[in-house]
Amino acid sequence: MRTERAEARPRPAPAAPPDRVDVLVIGAGMSGLAIAYQLKRRGIDDFVIVEKSGGVGGVWRDNQYPGAGCDVPSHLYSFSFAPKADWSRKFAPRDEILDYFEDVARSFDIVGHCRFNTSVTTLEFDAQAGRWAVALDDGRRISARSVISAVGQLSEPFTPDLAGLDRFEGRVMHTARWDRSADLTGQRVAVIGNAASAIQLIPIVADQARTLSVFQRTPNWVIEKPDRTFTRAEHWLFGNLPGYRRLYRTGSFLIHEMRFAAFRQGSLAARFTRWQLERKIRKAVPDPAMREILTPDYAPGCKRVLLSNTYFQTLAREHVSLVSDPISHLEADAIVTAGGDRIEADTVILATGFKATEFLSTLSVTGPDGRTLAEVWGASPSAYRGVAVAGFPNLFMLYGPNTNLGHNSIIFMTERQAEYVAGKVERLLSHDLKSLSVRPQAQAAFDARVQRSLAGTVWAGACPSWYKTEDGRITNNWSGLASAFALTLARPDQSAWEER
Repeated sequence: MRTERAEARPRPAPAAPPDRVDVLVIGAGMSGLAIAYQLKRRGIDDFVIVEKSGGVGGVWRDNQYPGAGCDVPSHLYSFSFAPKADWSRKFAPRDEILDYFEDVARSFDIVGHCRFNTSVTTLEFDAQAGRWAVALDDGRRISARSVISAVGQLSEPFTPDLAGLDRFEGRVMHTARWDRSADLTGQRVAVIGNAASAIQLIPIVADQARTLSVFQRTPNWVIEKPDRTFTRAEHWLFGNLPGYRRLYRTGSFLIHEMRFAAFRQGSLAARFTRWQLERKIRKAVPDPAMREILTPDYAPGCKRVLLSNTYFQTLAREHVSLVSDPISHLEADAIVTAGGDRIEADTVILATGFKATEFLSTLSVTGPDGRTLAEVWGASPSAYRGVAVAGFPNLFMLYGPNTNLGHNSIIFMTERQAEYVAGKVERLLSHDLKSLSVRPQAQAAFDARVQRSLAGTVWAGACPSWYKTEDGRITNNWSGLASAFALTLARPDQSAWEER
């Protein structure tokens, strides 16, 4: 992975968004690119993508921390309509993934639809006109027949409420807002958090820092990452035999699908997986005291399973310490634990994730009856097929409630949603409808089925997780196989929608 990269490549100043469009898309990340492709494929070209950052890529533009990369194989973490034969590794690093998304945007003429460095602040539906009034952060307004949110689940960083954080005099960085000019060489570094981002950056930071203190709230299950560079022979096969590339991708998809069995509570696969991972921890962590701290007391998969080949070895290094005592507060140059230990630090890294259950949290969305989306959802968001909410016509979302996975590629899920949503938008426009809204009964029935199925998964277990809200409702994950989700969206459902 390259060690330095500009936040955004030079580009011409974008034109202002038009005043009226058929479709407004919010976000130019993975989901935004997927829906743009599907709209263009259906001949819908009157759309604009409003993106708050300086370019496409979403989380892969925002997350620039050392070691950032994907935990899904590269040939599976790519669009079916844009295969890439020359992935460098089985698991691609962040910069290569961002390059890929930028190439997709250029190749399919999506960049011309994007308006960068622009944010949507409010959405208000005008029932008489059948259009959304969209307010932007620069004061401009857009009128759109349909709005598609492509902001996803992992776009707003979460900063914990730590007493004294504002009084800390050193550098504080969230992994999603990394400063690539920061030099951690010889510094006393504290990493708060030990999940997906932390497990990637900790081994690299440990090579630079004088001391590294890792603050762990809850241990995570960690499996080996079967990563390596692709050989020249493999690159030749991928580039010259499309059938081989498709077979490789399909095989990878099916292998990941089979792993879902381990996410069912009490299944033989779940029990075997736990035995296997406990055995690996015993082998990787010889110190009994540290092994006890690092061994979770919940089922594998209840929280996100992490991939790393170096995490446990890094924690065993002499200048690295694992802190499981809760944080009491921060002082000017230190973190103080509940037990009274004072751990000095020059830099604090917040590897604390995202506001994953707060869908569309940065937008004020008001439906035709005056109710806001936040009021309708409360603390437990839900959506019909993960893409639509009753009472909010002509509004769709991608990577919405109950569309995340714990075992396979989210790009597969996003493509299925994009195909489905584009079909609904096409019907709205081709039939000149004023509104297309999912019926409340359809949404309630769909949500009830999903929640019943989720109750039998490990995600319903007793562990803190970004998959669910504080009251225990699982709002983020789909309840079954990725292929089952695809079949669900493929079923005709005209009766579930009300047209006007």
